[in-house]
Amino acid sequence: MVNETFLFKLESWLINLGMKENLSEIFSIIIILIGIVLISILANFVTKKIVLEIIRKIVKKTKSNWDDIILSRKVFDKISHIVPVLIIYYTIVVAFPESTLIVLIIRKICIIYLIILFYLIISSFLNAVDDIYKMTIGEKKGTSIKSFLQVIKILLAIVMVVLILSLVLNRELTYIIGGLGAMTAVLMLVFQDTILGFVGGVQLTANDMVRIGDWIEMPSRNADGNVVEVTLNTVKVQNWDKTISTIPTYALVKESFNNWRGMVESGGRRIKRSVNIDMKSIKFCSPELLDKLSKFYLLKDYISEKTVEIEAYNKKLNVSDDIVMNGRHLTNIGIFRKYLEEYLKHNEKINKDMTFLVRQLSPTAEGIPMEIYVFSNVTQWVGYEGVQSDIFDHVLAIIPEFELRVFQDPTGDDFRKALN
Repeated sequence: MVNETFLFKLESWLINLGMKENLSEIFSIIIILIGIVLISILANFVTKKIVLEIIRKIVKKTKSNWDDIILSRKVFDKISHIVPVLIIYYTIVVAFPESTLIVLIIRKICIIYLIILFYLIISSFLNAVDDIYKMTIGEKKGTSIKSFLQVIKILLAIVMVVLILSLVLNRELTYIIGGLGAMTAVLMLVFQDTILGFVGGVQLTANDMVRIGDWIEMPSRNADGNVVEVTLNTVKVQNWDKTISTIPTYALVKESFNNWRGMVESGGRRIKRSVNIDMKSIKFCSPELLDKLSKFYLLKDYISEKTVEIEAYNKKLNVSDDIVMNGRHLTNIGIFRKYLEEYLKHNEKINKDMTFLVRQLSPTAEGIPMEIYVFSNVTQWVGYEGVQSDIFDHVLAIIPEFELRVFQDPTGDDFRKALN
């Protein structure tokens, strides 16, 4: 009644100005529509330039970071769009008091816009939640909730589509939902990867199989590097050559892969490498060699103790040192093995609390392998390789001091020297 009175007064005012009756009705509607648009624009301006600016100033003054993240994700900006739509929804009847069909269509458009807007607001808020989680819990634990938030977004999108279809088709929700139920098989086929990804994501998270920052190795997918993102459908791995491998989430559950997190958390990375010693260079130590080796500060006490022990043993058996087959004698390879143990014990970059072993392996056609099996307390790849290289640089350089030789297949230069 109020709407009709306002429109009638406006038409009467235009007629009094000399406008024809049929034109006054059209112009009255146009004027009201312009007024509604101007009010909506003004409301949008007030919310964006005044209300949002006040919110921004309040957020910047707070000590917490979560509100800054929500602001950066433009959650409040999207909320500000609600006011103009509500103004159009409630004032459109003023322009068309007698045309319920036009009012109904415009109001349905407004509701559809609001539904989409609410989805965008919630989606932005969920993105902010993901950022807050990464900044707090996720950064400490290396976990991600992105896959779960994506599932929530998909469910919200389905609800949004159902509501919009219900409005457009003018049908009840139960009818639309029943129609979607009949399309379950099609939906299962369309969203097969999403469903598998969701199941895989739940299993990965529940079993703590992969975290952001983990070093994983998956040869079947050409992946060898750090996990940088875990989503509903994919896991992104930045390989050591800086390429990105994208792996389906369910593949990490279905197929095998190596996760090096345990190595990093243990504080030690294994060094397992051997040097092949030429067996023809292995011998009992001469007095001259023992005298030279006893000057090594790492071997001084060992050679002194073993010499006393062996002399006492041989004296007890009353055997002569002239014949090496009688009694006990120190060997150059035995002293070399002891030297490696002492050298590694004095190396600050070796973890002494984990497996520590220097051993001879079974002789082969390439000589007798002397294996170092220890753990470096440097787990980062570059640093670890540096530690390992430094150790074997020293090992290869010190071997001749024990009158031992490293086995090496003859090269062209060796044959040339032999022929000459």
